[in-house]
Amino acid sequence: MRIPTPRRYLMCPPAHFRVAYSINPWMDPRKPVDPALALFQWEDLRDRYRGLGHTVEILEPVPGLPDMVFAANGATVVDGRVLGARFANPERAGEAPAHLAWFRERAAGFADVREPEHVNEAEGDFAVTSGWLLAGQGFRSSPLAHDEAQEFFGRPVISLELTDPRYYHLDTALAVLDDTADEIMYYPGAFSPGSRAVLARLFPDALLATAEDAAVFGLNAVSDGRNVVLPREAAGLAAALRDRGYEPLAVDMSEFHKAGGSVKCCTMELRPAPVRT
Repeated sequence: MRIPTPRRYLMCPPAHFRVAYSINPWMDPRKPVDPALALFQWEDLRDRYRGLGHTVEILEPVPGLPDMVFAANGATVVDGRVLGARFANPERAGEAPAHLAWFRERAAGFADVREPEHVNEAEGDFAVTSGWLLAGQGFRSSPLAHDEAQEFFGRPVISLELTDPRYYHLDTALAVLDDTADEIMYYPGAFSPGSRAVLARLFPDALLATAEDAAVFGLNAVSDGRNVVLPREAAGLAAALRDRGYEPLAVDMSEFHKAGGSVKCCTMELRPAPVRT
């Protein structure tokens, strides 16, 4: 039986969420967001995490930053160390200092907080396993940020090239299912041939998602090692997860899909420093 691990997450309410511009193929300002429905969906996700026994910290939203609800893009936290984000698009640039301020002023247990030199969009393009830091590039994060992350976290970084603009962040094409056993799921069609070969070599038993499940943000999921929270539209992926002993929990994140995000985009994981014995 798979054993879940208690997690600590950071989320930001969608108080100012809307599709005000277009910086990825999913965004169309002509398709308005329903603010009440977005808040309901966000609160449901937050409550699901708490119901599973996880801790959810809240980052206050800033007016004029409609994508700040996608908290995963604001920083990467590994072993209690925080590497901030530097956004590729000017529309989101103001989110980075807001996240760093939270870590420096309000968060406990994060003494080492660094502002990055190179463009990285945090957990949008960084995925943490027990052995590696998987790092996406091709649309947002710079390859130079991969070197920076390796030096800062002291973990080997595996660079992966994204080639389909619909999967502009790694977390739209790959999810870590068990970060103690290096189990992942991903959509091969989002990656270059070389990166597909690397993933097949490192993770020969990975769960491969179909194009249909990837297209409904099925891989923009969050797992605690047993429970996998994912969009309700990814029914095929949910069945495959259940066959592998995971417990899929379907949620409705349709309003956030309009901006190119879903479960994982709204969820930053606050990974603590290892306990010294």
